[in-house]
Amino acid sequence: MSYKLAHVNLNVTDLNASIKFYEDALGLKLAFRFPGPDFEIAFLGDDATGFQVELTYLKSHPQKYDLSDNEIHLAVTTPDIAASLEKHKAMGIVSMVNEAMGGLYFIEDPDGYWTEIVPER
Repeated sequence: MSYKLAHVNLNVTDLNASIKFYEDALGLKLAFRFPGPDFEIAFLGDDATGFQVELTYLKSHPQKYDLSDNEIHLAVTTPDIAASLEKHKAMGIVSMVNEAMGGLYFIEDPDGYWTEIVPER
């Protein structure tokens, strides 16, 4: 039996702001949006893989989520880590840079979720 990664879910407090963040910061594209009676979901993906980020807005939970120590995060690769870092610094979303690990760094979305940006190897 084999498995293939499909998507990861992040619960968000402002679906439109989160969609805009992932489009602007990472170039993800909205693939599907579904409004339900108590929730709304949006799937975003890239042009290179089938993996998607599912953003879920629960109408009954408008407050920020408690992310505790925020040890769970997404990770993406980029062929130009320096240009990517400058773009994200200009957007004001860089939360940590690790030069010792090849310049990888983290950005933070409107809800406090981190995405690790890693140089392609």
